[in-house]
Amino acid sequence: MQTQALEQARVAEPFGFLGPQPHEDKVILRAWLPGANQVHLVDVRTGKLQGALLAEAQSGLFSIELAAEKMPSCYAFEVDTPQGKFQRVDPYQFRDQAYHAVHFIDHSPENLYQQLGAQVIELDMELKHPVRGTRFALYAPNASAVSLIGDFNWWDETAHPMQKTSLGYWVLFVPGVEPGSRYKYALKDREGNGLPHKADPVGFHAEQYPSHASVVYDHHQYQWQDGDWRETAGRDKYSHPMSIYEVHLGSWRRRMDETGARYLTYRELAEQLIPYVREMGYTHIEVLPVSEYPFDGSWGYQPVGLFAPTSRFGNPDDFKYFVDACHQAGIGVIIDWVPAHFPEDGHGLARFDGTHLYEYEDPRKGWHPDWNSCIYDYGKDTVRQFLVANALYWLDKFHVDGLRVDAVASMLYLDYSRKDGEWIPNVDGGNHNYEAISLLQWMNKEVYARHPHAMTIAEESTSYPRVSRPLFEGGLGFGFKWNMGWMHDSLHYIAKDPAYRRYHHNEMTFSMVYAFDENFILPLSHDEVVHGKGALLRKMPGDEWQQAANQRCYAAFMYGHPGKKLNFMGNEIGQSSEWNHDSSVQWHLLEFDKHKGIQCLYRELNHLYLKYPALHQCDHQPEGFEWVDHQNAEQSVLAFLRRSADGRQKVYVISNFTPIPRENFRIGALDKGHYRLLLNTDDSRYWGSGYHEQQTIVQDEQPWHGKPHSIRVNLPPLSTLFVLYEPES
Repeated sequence: MQTQALEQARVAEPFGFLGPQPHEDKVILRAWLPGANQVHLVDVRTGKLQGALLAEAQSGLFSIELAAEKMPSCYAFEVDTPQGKFQRVDPYQFRDQAYHAVHFIDHSPENLYQQLGAQVIELDMELKHPVRGTRFALYAPNASAVSLIGDFNWWDETAHPMQKTSLGYWVLFVPGVEPGSRYKYALKDREGNGLPHKADPVGFHAEQYPSHASVVYDHHQYQWQDGDWRETAGRDKYSHPMSIYEVHLGSWRRRMDETGARYLTYRELAEQLIPYVREMGYTHIEVLPVSEYPFDGSWGYQPVGLFAPTSRFGNPDDFKYFVDACHQAGIGVIIDWVPAHFPEDGHGLARFDGTHLYEYEDPRKGWHPDWNSCIYDYGKDTVRQFLVANALYWLDKFHVDGLRVDAVASMLYLDYSRKDGEWIPNVDGGNHNYEAISLLQWMNKEVYARHPHAMTIAEESTSYPRVSRPLFEGGLGFGFKWNMGWMHDSLHYIAKDPAYRRYHHNEMTFSMVYAFDENFILPLSHDEVVHGKGALLRKMPGDEWQQAANQRCYAAFMYGHPGKKLNFMGNEIGQSSEWNHDSSVQWHLLEFDKHKGIQCLYRELNHLYLKYPALHQCDHQPEGFEWVDHQNAEQSVLAFLRRSADGRQKVYVISNFTPIPRENFRIGALDKGHYRLLLNTDDSRYWGSGYHEQQTIVQDEQPWHGKPHSIRVNLPPLSTLFVLYEPES
């Protein structure tokens, strides 16, 4: 029966049959070596032959009986096959070492990635030459059998049956399997039916189509050089500037070779992207999801290999090099993290062991109608640990500085994008997914406890309360939240013809009603320049000059508004076409003065934002903001001031959202003294009109806008001005 089970890859407990089996004062040693003609036992310590194994069946089962005292402490087989001879250290002598993979795995979330997957280890065993290999461990509690397949066994499902443990993990240590070896798992469901070959859910490296194979990888080889950055990365992010450049690595820039336009590698991106970001004055790069994904068109938002940086751009060491280089250049790295859903590709997590192991079983909870994908079962302990471990993994092994959590709203609400009857209420009859809420809280708790220098950011599109508030206040525990309301309202406003903006004035002021309810980031993300929405520049009304002027005016308004900043690649050069993931940013446009001018403005906005504390220190505190005039709908003019934390430095932000210039325009001011123009988006170097360029700001004692003093400025068409007040030292 055992021979038949081995031939059919249906063995669940190979350690009970293969390898050394003690019987009183004897040991029966069995080897499963299909295709072998002869097999000899070799003592690894001495290198001497210990005798020939007898063939028990034609299929490849061999055995030898030894006195207990003659059993080597570590042995190998010398195998004679029609193709030649080779020597192999028997995996089935390492029962204890294999079982070690699942010791205390549920005691702490990071244990999951430290023990599961393919772990490259070395067994000393007091040998002259330690046994090096890879320990494999997989969670598949409902499988009836699991076999390890790969390059090292010619992808033979019968060669390496794995051992099932009492907790549902399957384990095996295979000597000689080195980093770079490809592998998968062959599973059989409860009834013994074969399932599609599965990639490792905790695999650290993976191949692309068509194999989608996992690849053994050793995390201990890369030598980090970012110690200085790590020492300072824990500074208060709320009072420091944060201007994020959001990037899709596959389409920021392409390189031409004999095959056509190809992706840049992680290392090429380090050479080209990092100097550009630094020169432009951004503080952080946020990359669209890097976890391995099968379909290019998902941009990474349909991940399969959560623990593997996509191999489209290189191996995990290459991605570490990219992060390391960012840190050495003083740039933080944020990655998009996707716990909201996953695709049902055959090699992935869907119905992993023949059951809904990772996803909710009921499609009213376990299927995402918008994305045609599975939804994690947030109430299942093993799934919760899997997701929290993954969040910690990127911060630990890759030194990333932050996680932007995608589609949080779809996790929070059971009826998200569902009609009546298509969802299941919670125990209180409501629509909140308590399981997902507690998962997000746990994830944030673990992240900030173990990596206090890091940050988490929620993309949450509803008014769910206290998203970026601490757990002890009943919040979700995120560090920041995208301000989707500001984004929606301001884009709707700026797309209007200036003649009609007077009727939509509140869309630009409403954000200040709730601006300090959360720690907001103002996003102009990839989602706003794709799927027919058009490029940011093309959202603007008017002729060519007015479109550019509108974007410049709007960009400066964004940088003046409270909240950290995020811009998607291409916005900063006034890209004219919407984003295409199969192409590149339209860098050729920088041959034209209009686009060079827009780029120059974004560069100077970033550097002003970095330089002047009034523009960033109180991004999340009401004391740092004050309206000067928010009621001038008739002229579509907005004016407000930003303060530094000590209240001494003030920057007045004045936006004219019409093409009508206004000379000697009076603005209320708090202080008597010297005022200086910091920025005029209509400046000719930005491809503006240069209308009555004014460096000296006239201040007088006339009260205005409820303020004790006032200043007069020339307000160019479709422009934003930054005016600085600093008391003389």
